[in-house]
This record gives sequence, structure tokens and C-alpha cells, in this order.
Amino acid sequence: MATTRPRPNAMSWLLLSAAIIVFDQWSKAWVLANLPEYTAVPVIDGFWNWYRTYNTGAAFSFLANAGGWQALFFTALAFAICGLLGRWLWRTPRGDWRQALPYSLVIGGALGNVIDRLVHGHVVDFIQWYWRGHYWPSFNLADSAIVAGAIGIALFGLFDGRKGKAGS
Repeated sequence: MATTRPRPNAMSWLLLSAAIIVFDQWSKAWVLANLPEYTAVPVIDGFWNWYRTYNTGAAFSFLANAGGWQALFFTALAFAICGLLGRWLWRTPRGDWRQALPYSLVIGGALGNVIDRLVHGHVVDFIQWYWRGHYWPSFNLADSAIVAGAIGIALFGLFDGRKGKAGS
């Protein structure tokens, strides 16, 4: 009877998720201790400010004024997504960085924002980009990880899909 050795999976990529959470929470602690609320602190004039604000909703303050239920909803949604991505990491070969990297970025970012919701009741945002009179909504490092991961999932999925069709 031949036994097959289990193939190493990509769960070790959760170390990147943990690093994102630590860096995200450290940056938010620094912001809460050092930046005034709702006051622009220029980093690059005409483009980038530190701007401490809070988001009780999701991306672009979606559902921010929904009365409070949204914090529980977004926390549950983040846990569900992280569970799904964790399952996918379990099934991903360790060396497949094109899948593992974006999954771990989304997991780390989502959990960083969940911690904010559970500890503060809102997400701390502090990066503000703008051009002339046009302001992008403030965001944080966790948001950046989520966006980078989502783009990676989409791009690598698209390119892997094309490669699969070309080889057929």
C-alpha cells in the first residue's frame, strides 16, 4: 500500500496576514496618539495629507449612517471572507505565490479593520489623497492590503484563466 505524503499548503502565508495586522494596528495607534481629528497634516502638498477620521461603514463610508447594525454585519462578513480565503489557502500549494499572496493580503487587511470595529466601534482612517479640489476618501493600511489583494486575485485569476485556455 503506497502512502502519499501530504503536499505542503500555503497556510504559512498567514504570517504575512499577521504582519499586516501588526503594522496596521501599530499605525492606527500612532495616528490616535499623534494626529488631531479632522485636521489635514500635509505630507506632500497638493497630493497627500495625514487626516485622522473614522468610518463606521465599509468602503467609501458605505452604510456609515445605518444606525450601528452595520458594524456587526461587516465584522461577520469579514470573518466569512477570511474563512473562505483561509480554506483556499489550505488548498493552495505553498509555492503558488500568485494565489497565496493576494489571499493573505485580504485576510490581514480585513482582520485589521475588524479589530478596529471591535475595539473602537469604527475603523480609523488617516491617509488622504487629493488633487486640486478632488479628494479620495480617507483610508488606512488595512484598506490598502485589501485593495492590493483584491486586484491580485482578479489579475492573477484572469491571467491563469487565459493560460489555461491557451493550453487546451
